[in-house]
Amino acid sequence: MDGRDLVRSMKTVGSVGVAQGLRTVRAAWRRRRADAAALPSRGAERARVPGPMREVEPGPGGGVVRFGRSELRILVAVNGAVFWGWDGAGPEPSYALAGRCPEPDPRAVLEPDKDGGWRVVAERATVAVSRHGAVEVRTPGGVVLRRELPPRWWEPVDGGPARWTQRSEVAADARFFGLGGRSAGPRLRDGTYRLWNTGPDLPFAAAEEGASVTMPVQLVVADAGTHLVFHDSTWDGTVALREGEEGAGSGHDRPGRSVLRMDGGPLRCWVTVGTPARVLLTWASLTGAPALPPAWALGHQHAWWGLGDEQDLRRVVAGHQERDLPLDAVHLGLGHADAERVFTVDEERFPKLPVLAEELRREGVRLVSAVEPAVAVAPGNAVYDGGTRGDVFVRDATGAVVRGVGRPGEVVFPDFTHAGAREWWGGLHEERLGRGFSGVWHDLDAPTSFAAFGEPTLPRSARHALEGRGGDHREAHNVYALCMARAGYEGLRALTPDERPFVLSRSGWAGLQRYGGAWSGGVATGWPGLRASLAQVLGLGLCGVPFAGPDVGGAEGSPSPELYLRWLQLAAYLPLFRTSSATRAGRREPFGAEVLEHARVALVERRRLLPYFVTLAHLARRTGAPCVRPLWWQAPEDRALRDCEDAFLLGDCLLVAPVLGAGADRRAVRLPRGRWYDVATERAYEGPAQVLVDTSPARIPVFARAGAVVPVRGEDGAPELEVWAPARGRTGGGLVVPDAGDGWVEPEIERYVSRWEGRRVVVEREGEDGLSEPSCPVRVRGLGEHAAQM
Repeated sequence: MDGRDLVRSMKTVGSVGVAQGLRTVRAAWRRRRADAAALPSRGAERARVPGPMREVEPGPGGGVVRFGRSELRILVAVNGAVFWGWDGAGPEPSYALAGRCPEPDPRAVLEPDKDGGWRVVAERATVAVSRHGAVEVRTPGGVVLRRELPPRWWEPVDGGPARWTQRSEVAADARFFGLGGRSAGPRLRDGTYRLWNTGPDLPFAAAEEGASVTMPVQLVVADAGTHLVFHDSTWDGTVALREGEEGAGSGHDRPGRSVLRMDGGPLRCWVTVGTPARVLLTWASLTGAPALPPAWALGHQHAWWGLGDEQDLRRVVAGHQERDLPLDAVHLGLGHADAERVFTVDEERFPKLPVLAEELRREGVRLVSAVEPAVAVAPGNAVYDGGTRGDVFVRDATGAVVRGVGRPGEVVFPDFTHAGAREWWGGLHEERLGRGFSGVWHDLDAPTSFAAFGEPTLPRSARHALEGRGGDHREAHNVYALCMARAGYEGLRALTPDERPFVLSRSGWAGLQRYGGAWSGGVATGWPGLRASLAQVLGLGLCGVPFAGPDVGGAEGSPSPELYLRWLQLAAYLPLFRTSSATRAGRREPFGAEVLEHARVALVERRRLLPYFVTLAHLARRTGAPCVRPLWWQAPEDRALRDCEDAFLLGDCLLVAPVLGAGADRRAVRLPRGRWYDVATERAYEGPAQVLVDTSPARIPVFARAGAVVPVRGEDGAPELEVWAPARGRTGGGLVVPDAGDGWVEPEIERYVSRWEGRRVVVEREGEDGLSEPSCPVRVRGLGEHAAQM
């Protein structure tokens, strides 16, 4: 236990009670002793680099390049992604990949390059290897996008996993994005970022490092092109980033730099190149299509801590209904469960929960249950006894089951890296469904190095199955929550095969989108926390997780009415829209007199846009494109857009500019190229431009792209098309995916085109048989006073 752990221990004693705090301190000491006994000391180390090139062996899609002290395997897959691995590392096994590695592209072969190196030429990129092991990724035109210098390993003399460093260079104008849900993003400035999923001890804001979803995924945008690089190692590590600088006049450029340091694991890498849309499509083909949430999960959800009883729950729902505030789901936090058991509810406080759940479902409100991985050590409890019989709990290096400290006291943890444990855990969801719950919300799902506020914890020396390979928590930690999400998703799908599962995770890793979405965890209540919320959602989307969002208002305390309203207005345009009771002891609903009317406007607008969110979710599943996109998404070469972090695109049609600071009555908004309409005033603006618009409490600026076709709910609740007039002499259009219910039917994508015909705007549906009438009513906006409406 180091000094930081000791300080946290003392904080914990004061925050969760003396008895629980002392248990936490003792558990921390036990972890420290276990790690000291089971993990080898690094001791003396031997540094190694690849050395000079010796021979080359071409093969399907690439080949093997052998050096004096290592070998490099290169593979170009049929989907255009490029893989390379050092020391014989291959693409599998990998928790990131969805199934098997793609087949090699037979057109890609190793061939001689300049200066004695070799290269593989693919359709969208060329990968060149120098004589000493530097790897360059070039555009088809020969411009270098990324240069990875020869790696360096530090190997313990007495044996054990080697740590390694990979230094990389990018263009001087390049900007870094990604690394999971980073509160300091979306653009990642100079600094060091840790690759270790954490459950922050305290709510975190934009300037803090804590991140519950980390991934070694960088999306790099430069004038020459966009590329995504993924170093597939689940071990602890850091990434040090430094943006480049272009020389003035005849001065030299200073390239951007990335230094990746990992404590272990294979040194292997995937790279995809192309437009942002192409890069994310290829990434989704590698890591899996995003799970499609049920339609109700795209509406307004409210997280209730669950410390009350059934009557309190009824009052929360009734409060929304009485004030005409749309509500689609209520999430019951960990407080609703029996304190000593998992997959249970407190029978005294919730004696008729299934009856209440059915009543609420008839009123259009679903219930979601918070579930944690910690299982109380309680002989006689069905879950604990069943897990013990099935031998599913994590063990230490001596073979004993690891015991930690959680909310119930002494707890154990399932090993979700074991297929049998996942199947057992998934079957337990039958109890949740029997209680009337429609989905699960995973909390405290990343066992951290310290158990603050009663969070679960596992020592780094704890043993895991890792799908039969065996290993310890140093390798399993970052994928623990990912595997828990898989267990929940597969369990719900097996139990309710006709309905799409709803799984929401606090933590995760590359590939999390296959099983559900992510929520922000403990974002600080304050204006920095509001800005961090947007950064996290944008960052997760660029790493392939499109369904994400924060808890409106932050994790603790009472936000000012202004802050709460601005947070609500932002969240209404994010994929996961969840308000929160927030504190463990208090209530926070959008009922206050200062915000009620404006909150109702935001909630009603979200419900009106629900068909558009359904469309975006279906398109994300098919293309990997995030619902929430940075302004540079369609114009990555626009440097002004690359540096804009306070606005975003919602799909192709809308641009949202939230208010992220106190006391703002106007704000500047940067518009990409084209014509944009202010949806409140229908005033048209021509981009690229920066415009100044009103930000009264009633609204945040939202713009619609000229020609856009947006599916919405009409006043009667039926679907209709809201079409924004294209500029004269131009056409517009849009994609619409009708809501086919919460099952597995894949509805057909409807394609629409909008154009001027004389003095009116015509909207038609494109099909195999030509153009036809739209399938629902059309309302054209942005016509102006003298234009005729269709």
